[in-house]
Amino acid sequence: MTEPRNQPEKVVKETAEQAEKPVEEVQEQVEPAREAVSPLAEVLGQAEQAYAAYTEAQRQVASSYKENEDQVAKAYKRAEQQAKNNCDEAIRQSLKARGEAITQAAKARAGAMAQSEEAYQKAKEQAERICEASIEEDRKRGEEDLAQAWQARDEDLEQVWNIYTKLSK
Repeated sequence: MTEPRNQPEKVVKETAEQAEKPVEEVQEQVEPAREAVSPLAEVLGQAEQAYAAYTEAQRQVASSYKENEDQVAKAYKRAEQQAKNNCDEAIRQSLKARGEAITQAAKARAGAMAQSEEAYQKAKEQAERICEASIEEDRKRGEEDLAQAWQARDEDLEQVWNIYTKLSK
């Protein structure tokens, strides 16, 4: 078998020489040349198949990148939604804690006001008792002083009558 590179040249030379021969003879000689070209056609076919496989691989890679991009986008959306949910939950808990703190403060305020009112009432009652006791004591003292004043008047009158009766006698 001859070298594949030299085959087309050989075919051209033989074809030129046989151009003078009848068509049937030429066709008989062309058949072996076609058979020689057949491996080239086979290699070209393989190259076409390889190129088709290459383009299919490129399409699959692009599809894989697109699918990966979609998955990353979905994961980001999930993470974003989870962060939003966590934020919303934290806000709900803060609002709940604030409400509970306000309720406790209101209860403490009400308790303090009740204690303050109770202390005021006790202080008021005590002041009234002290005032009443003081008034009562001042009344007694006043009555005693008045009684002493009457007694001193009566004694003074008696002395004056005694002096007057002694002088008038």
